[in-house]
Amino acid sequence: MTTSPGTDRTAPPTGLPDLARLQRRTSAVLITSQILGGLGVPISIALAPVLATEISGTEAMSGFASTAAVIGTALVSLPLAALMTARGRRAGLVLAYAIGATGAAVVVLAATVKSFPLLLLGMAAFGAASSANLQARFAAADLAAPDRRARAISVVVWASTIGAVLGPNLSAPASRSFAGTSIPETAGPFVWAAVVFVLTGTLIGVLLRPDPLLTARALAAPEEQTREGRSLRAGFAAVKASPRARLALVTVAVSHTTMVSIMVMTPMDLGHHGAGLQLIGLVISVHIAGMFAFSPVMGWLADRLGRLSVIGLAAGLLSVAALLAGTAAGDHAQSTAGLFLLGLGWSAGMVSGSALLTDSVPQPARAAVQGLSDLTMNTSAGVGGAAAGLVMSQAGYGWLNAIGAGLLLPLAALALVTARRHPVTAPAPSKGVSS
Repeated sequence: MTTSPGTDRTAPPTGLPDLARLQRRTSAVLITSQILGGLGVPISIALAPVLATEISGTEAMSGFASTAAVIGTALVSLPLAALMTARGRRAGLVLAYAIGATGAAVVVLAATVKSFPLLLLGMAAFGAASSANLQARFAAADLAAPDRRARAISVVVWASTIGAVLGPNLSAPASRSFAGTSIPETAGPFVWAAVVFVLTGTLIGVLLRPDPLLTARALAAPEEQTREGRSLRAGFAAVKASPRARLALVTVAVSHTTMVSIMVMTPMDLGHHGAGLQLIGLVISVHIAGMFAFSPVMGWLADRLGRLSVIGLAAGLLSVAALLAGTAAGDHAQSTAGLFLLGLGWSAGMVSGSALLTDSVPQPARAAVQGLSDLTMNTSAGVGGAAAGLVMSQAGYGWLNAIGAGLLLPLAALALVTARRHPVTAPAPSKGVSS
């Protein structure tokens, strides 16, 4: 294989291994990093509200730590996309985990000196690790054949299950490990997270070679091997020019916002109806299983039936979830079923929307567009999560679910219009890297 004169100087050399083997290696590295990185985030986020309360001295400030992390995740999305566009996935992911590790260290310092502004700064930087976890799903799609792209994304999403389930359960031993030291016990998990992020970044830096994005770029059609079309501005233009890309952005943003808005208020509603901490933990665990454990099924469906079919499935599952959760009124079994379907609908929307977004824009613009997707998703979810508390306090959990279901109406309308005017079918089988 040779590259054209316009190929990026950081593109991989000739003599690459066969794509099937390279894709398997890339997936293995990303899955491992996702397990490690996915472990570092929830192990700390579980205690972030407690730490914020201790430092600020009031429960009213408890939600600001998690909000700062969400804001950090959103803010770093576009700079990381710009770096990946110029230097490849490896550079962006390593930097993101390095920023996350630094943020975790700042949080520990904030806990030690009792500085709330420093805590918020550290949590914002900590959010970069979440951005790396999200971007890993797109890295898995770089070398995947078009008819297996959704499955490649879904396997990396699935790997998050391990960290999401184990992380919160490790918070207590992580805290106890610093008993009797100068580091507050509630900050202990952040020390563990910093170490985990350093290990994850090192793993990616050493093993994610050749870089999947640069390899895909080198194997693209000659007209796509120039630097033109790789800027963030070109990414915005690519989304503006593609109805399917716009649908993909809306799918990911609406699915994530609906899920977050309902999920964050569910423990409070369950508590109002007499549920104890053990039951609340069980319901959230079932919800997390719905989010991640079945993502390979969603990937298989999106590749076999087409992206639009699974987007429709996502809207349906999320609507039924809102109906069940919003009308449970103390029926814990119904709440559990609703939260499971909420996670399942999120999985369908995230996998199909991410695959459709990658399908719908030119190869040079993909990294920029994917960063824009994560920015949109996290910003909208941050607003939704904050608004959920207001809706819950003023109107109740039932109305919150009704509003969440209402967010799905524009998605359903846009999907129908896109299906009619710009039909999307399951990608045809391909042996090469998509262009």
